[in-house]
Amino acid sequence: MTAAMVSGVDMSPIRDFLLCETPQPWIEAASSEENLHTLLIDHANCEKKAASTALQLMYRYVEHPSLLNKLSRLAREELRHFEQVLAIIEKRGMAYPQLSASRYAAGLRELVDKSEPYRLLDTLLVGAIIEARSCERFAAVLPVLDEELTRFYGSLLRSESRHFMDYLSLARELLPGTDIEARLQPLLEAERALIQGVDEQFRFHSGLPA
Repeated sequence: MTAAMVSGVDMSPIRDFLLCETPQPWIEAASSEENLHTLLIDHANCEKKAASTALQLMYRYVEHPSLLNKLSRLAREELRHFEQVLAIIEKRGMAYPQLSASRYAAGLRELVDKSEPYRLLDTLLVGAIIEARSCERFAAVLPVLDEELTRFYGSLLRSESRHFMDYLSLARELLPGTDIEARLQPLLEAERALIQGVDEQFRFHSGLPA
């Protein structure tokens, strides 16, 4: 297995897309017993949010059949993964309390344009970034989690590794002639700042632990 391969997935496209890898202090924090509960709960919330984002796009842009078909499949998959995370939480006797959201997704969505067609474009690009980072985090935690969670996150990595490309391909298909790279670069730079910045609260997409 090459360094680029993790659980049978070639990580090169994801690593080439994102501008940074998860910092080691976050990985170390994720491995601690006190943060494992938070990791699982916030991950469950992320799966719900991913499904919700796909559904919102399906309601808003009904004129695009390819978007409806692709995102309906993605939403079903995200909800199935939510069910799997929830089953692990319940199996381990953990509570499932409300958690405040991290600044990560909100920080990216603040940059989404309010007018069309850039609202659609930016939303798709933010979706691609979040999906890519999620998979990068699945791979990052594999060496530091217990056997059950290592198997689980490896399976999620294999299942979700194409999601970021789904969002990118929709952006290119639905907005031909748009300079997508010009819109994407500042979003990626903002994402890097969020990942490398300090966060007071540990979350699945949080930055450096305070």
